Order: sequence, then C-alpha cells, then structure tokens
Amino acid sequence: MIPHGEIPEFRQRYRYLVALVGVSFAILVGRLWQLQIIDGDHYRRQTEDNFVQETRIPTVRGLILDRKGRSLVANRPSYDVYVTPRFATEASLDRLIQELSLNPDAAELLKRRVLQVRGVARFNPRLAVRDISRDQLARIETNRTALAGVSVEAVAHRSYAHGNLAAHVVGYMNEVSPPELKKDRGKTYRPGDLVGRFGVERMYENHLRGVPGRERIVVDAKGIRKGSDVAVDLLKGERRVEPQPGHNIVLTIDVELQRLVERALNQFPAGAAVVLEAQTGRVLASASRPAFEPNLLTGRLTPEEGRRLINDPHRPLIDKVVQENYFPGSTYKVIPAIAGVEEKLITWDDTVLCKGWHSFGRRSFRCAHVHKKVDLHEAIARSCNVYFYTLAEQVGMDALARYARLFGLGAATGLGLNDEVAGHIPSKAWYAAQKIPFRLGFTLNAGIGQGNTKVTPIQIATLYAAIANGGTLYLPQIVERIEDGKGLVVQSFAPRVRRVVPVAAATLSRVRAALRGVVEDPEGTARESRLEEVAVAGKTGTAQVTRRSNQGKTIWLADHSWFAAFAPAEKPEIALAVLIEHGGKAAKVAAPVAMEIIRGYFKYVAPRGAARGPQASLPAPESAP
Repeated sequence: MIPHGEIPEFRQRYRYLVALVGVSFAILVGRLWQLQIIDGDHYRRQTEDNFVQETRIPTVRGLILDRKGRSLVANRPSYDVYVTPRFATEASLDRLIQELSLNPDAAELLKRRVLQVRGVARFNPRLAVRDISRDQLARIETNRTALAGVSVEAVAHRSYAHGNLAAHVVGYMNEVSPPELKKDRGKTYRPGDLVGRFGVERMYENHLRGVPGRERIVVDAKGIRKGSDVAVDLLKGERRVEPQPGHNIVLTIDVELQRLVERALNQFPAGAAVVLEAQTGRVLASASRPAFEPNLLTGRLTPEEGRRLINDPHRPLIDKVVQENYFPGSTYKVIPAIAGVEEKLITWDDTVLCKGWHSFGRRSFRCAHVHKKVDLHEAIARSCNVYFYTLAEQVGMDALARYARLFGLGAATGLGLNDEVAGHIPSKAWYAAQKIPFRLGFTLNAGIGQGNTKVTPIQIATLYAAIANGGTLYLPQIVERIEDGKGLVVQSFAPRVRRVVPVAAATLSRVRAALRGVVEDPEGTARESRLEEVAVAGKTGTAQVTRRSNQGKTIWLADHSWFAAFAPAEKPEIALAVLIEHGGKAAKVAAPVAMEIIRGYFKYVAPRGAARGPQASLPAPESAP
C-alpha cells in the first residue's frame, strides 16, 4: 500500500508514464502509417520484385549476304545457360557443373561469375555456358528442380557456313568486355553478349545486332517460373515487348569469285589478293592468307588455340589486304612514268641505254637484265630498272610523292574495314623530320618501288583501277546495301569518287598500252602467263625484302611477288592486285595466280560475249594444303 503522502508524487509519475506510452504508441502508429499507407506501394513493389523478374527476349542478328543474296553468315538454333545469382546456391551450381560435365577451369570461372556478384545485380541472369548440346539441354530440363536459379535461353547462334571463306571480310564475334559494359551502362549489352570484333561484323555492329525484347515473369524462391494465374495477380502494366531483328548487310563480294581467289592463294603460306570493279570501285573479292576460322573465334576458343593463332608466323589474324604495308616493287613504276610525261621531262620516244646497271657516284644500281636501248613503253613492258633510275633522277623525290598521292598511295583508301593502314610515300620533308640526311639514292630506290615506299594491296588495286577507267579514283566499297528482315532496302550505297586524277587522257592511254605490253609483247615480263580467252594488262613486281638481325646485320629474305592488272585490256571490267609474301619472281608466281583469278572470273562469274548464257559451274572446292 502506497503511503498517503506519496500519492501525489505517484500520480505525477503516472502521468509521465502515460504520456511516454502515448508518444511511443503515436510514433509506432505513424511509422506503420508511413510503411503501409504512404510508402506501401513502394515496398510492395520491392517485395514483388524479389519474385517478379524481367527477362530479356533475344533478338536475331542480321545476316551477311553476298551481292547476289547468297548467305555468307547466318544464324542457327542454339541454347545458352544462364544463372541468376539471387536464386542460385552452391548445391545448384555444383549440380549444374556436373550435368554439363565442365572441366575444372570452366567450373571455377562459372562459380566466380555467379558468387562474386553483389547488390541488385544479383537479380540479373549471368551467362554460364554458351551453345550447349541437346543432350546437355535434356539433362538440365530433367533435373530442373535441383537447379535453383538456372535457366536456359533459346538463342540464334552465329554460323559461318563457308568456314574460313572471306573470313577477314565478314569477321567474327566474341564476348563483350567489362570495360565495354561499364561504358555502355546496360543500355545495349549485358554480360555474356557477343559483339562484332572484326570485319563487317564489327563495322556494322549497330545495324546487325537488333534490339532485344523483354518480358516480366513471376518466379518462386528458387527462381523457377510460376504459372500464368500467379502472373495475372502480380504483374501490372506492359508484360512483354517484342524484339526487333537486326538488319541484313548485302556485300559487294561475289562468293563464287571469292572462292576462286582463295583457291588460287591456297598453294602459298601467306599472301593477299583483292579484285575491284574497275568502273565503280566495288570490292568483288578480298582474301588474306592464311585465314582464321570465324566459327572457332566466335565459339569456345581454347587458350591453346588462341596462342596458336597469335604465334603463327604467317599472321592469320592480320588482314593483309588492308592492314599490312609492303614494298610495291615494279608495280609502282607507273607512277614515275606518269610523272615524267605529265611534267614534260620525257616523251614516250625517249630512250635509255640499259647495260644492266646504273652508275651513281661510287654505287651501281642494278637491273635484272641487260635491256640495251629501251623507250618508256618497253621499259614498262620489260620492267627495266635502269630506265626508271634515270627517270627518277629527273622527276625528283617530291614530284614522285605528289603523283603517288594523287593516285591514293600513302593514305587509307576509305574502305573502312579492319583498321586500314595508310602505307607510306616518302618525301624530302619526311627525311628531314626523321633527321636523315637526304641522298639522291633515296629517289632512285623510290623510282622502282623500294626504299621507304610502302603500300597495301588495296591501294595498288585502286591505283590500277584508276588507270584502267581513265583516271577516276574511287573509294573502294565493301557494302552495297542494308536491308530489313523482309528484304526492304534501309540504305543503299552508290559508288563514291575520291577524285578525278588530273592526268591527261593520252598519258593514261599510253600507260594502259604499255601495261598490255607486259602481258602480250614478246619480251613482256608476264608473257608466259598470258590468256588466250581475254586480253589482260598488268605489271609484275618483285620487291626485295630485308630485315635487321640482333647484331645489326642486314638479312636478305625471299622477295615479295606482285602482280597488278585489269581486264579486259580494251574495256576494263575488273582490276586486281595479287601479293605473295616471299614468293620470289613475280613472273613465275604472282602473275600466274592473277591470271587464274581473271580466267575464273570470265569463265564462271561473268562469262563474256558469245560465251554468255547458262553460267558454268564452279569446280568443287579443294581442301587447302
């Protein structure tokens, strides 16, 4: 019993206690009001999001077709395995590894990809294994209840039906990298997506890839999809957005000619060839040897296979048509010939006595033969170095450089494929910038396509196409048009002129006649390779190649072998350049290869005159050595 004197004090404390309880209760009610009424929708959505999952509907990547609509790159049905870290467990991952028979390295990579994910990213599916077999798919479906967080996605996998045919043109794909994902910020790609890395796959990635769709689904605590009745109760708003397929890319390449070109190159370890339409600049075929296998690079490339490609001395990952510089050798002699005539330093009738060498100070610059007295036509047809040493002295280094650049040498052609290199055309200013004292001997070497003169095969092809068509230098073109999935044209590309070279028509006409003499004159350097069925104009080029040893000594390597040409000589349709790395004498190596390509073009791809009609069938492909 509380003493009477303490009752007022108790009542005072009681009031405080009641007030404290009341305030606490009011705070609790207010908090419940906030959570359930004010923020109720927000937290309800968060709770639902634990079980409402947005899945991506894969799109179909566009096709790559040749100029006649024949498929070079298509898609095939495939299945990829994804794991959602939020729903996966150690046990389900171990079971997945067992069902897929993954090796220890692949198993470790899979676990690292899944278990190291933190934050809200745990709700995003992560690619586990790409392109599983149907047996693996059956095992996953059979053991679905034991594979928490595991899902299988039907996708269209890239298929290069012709193997390594036109590999450097069409390119390949591989997985998007973490830095690219970070830069993209989830707008376009997600982990595991493939992206074009080379060739047209890279060049037209934005058109080819398409736009994925999305679908919101309901899953249980194990990440397994719930039925439609549950989905109706939980899902509000738009549940599905359909994917948009990628555009098809129609190339200027002719697959039959491409096969002919690659068959002609396959007898050599390394080389390149490119064929253009002389009147438009469109690329009809482009081949670099050796080639890589796009299906391998786009699929599961093992470390051993990757090292083999990288360490191959013949560099299969380099597109030698546009990515490699070479001494042009005698294919370059048309430049000093044009420069000398245009600058009125010589006429076509002026002669030079070739004794087999050209004396310059204490040095002798040698020729391959003793040609005796030759004029400009004969000097081109018989490839007389002495004539062009003499001519280069008269023209000078800077004038040579100026005319070479007019015809597109020393600069990227603008093809836009595979990080094209510019080559190099030397000038006096360049030697000064390099702090190299200029000597007239540099000009003599430049006059025959040696010294510091470097070009790419695509540049030589465009040079000879310009000579063939009367002086129009085209921007070479590899894509003719872009189509949607229904075949409707989205964008087309007309031939583009870089410039009309300011050279007299008469000069180019005489150069064309001299180039025809290379093949048809009795002493022309390519006489042995001439064709009966079509007149060819062209130029052999045997380029000397050296390298420096570790001790600083000059080591002479086997010569590069060139042949540049156009045909028919009287009304050119195609122009081409063939390069065989370390092939030796051009007349014996590159010229026959080029003639084989030209013969095949007019027999199988574009039969001429009375021969036109039912097109002949190409011979069956042969396996490359």
